[in-house]
Amino acid sequence: MEEKVIKTEEEWKKILSPEQYKVLREKGTERPFTGEYNLHHENGIYTCGACGNELFTSDMKFDSGCGWPSFDREIEGNKIDTIRDISFGMIRKEIVCNKCGSHLGHVFDDGPTDTGLRYCVNSLSLNFKGE
Repeated sequence: MEEKVIKTEEEWKKILSPEQYKVLREKGTERPFTGEYNLHHENGIYTCGACGNELFTSDMKFDSGCGWPSFDREIEGNKIDTIRDISFGMIRKEIVCNKCGSHLGHVFDDGPTDTGLRYCVNSLSLNFKGE
């Protein structure tokens, strides 16, 4: 198991942009269809924007039409935790990085592949390492 990344909120503010901090640490959401990785199609690995934890590969990505990058599964190895989210009058499953606890987005049970999952992720929660 990977070692957890533990930082104070002041430390996170120093290393993340204000926009990243709002999404990753304050559970914000970027506007749909505006994120850098929504229509991104390069081959590689998507990592946590806060700590670099490898979360998804490009072959896990699909165009869901929802306006955010979508993936049908995570990289094996318990990379993502889910938390019950009852904000905004909805019941959802929030997804957070298992290494640093940063907010990534939500996972839904309406995916089009055999997993039946749609990991709906903020681009600001991700970085990308090309092949």
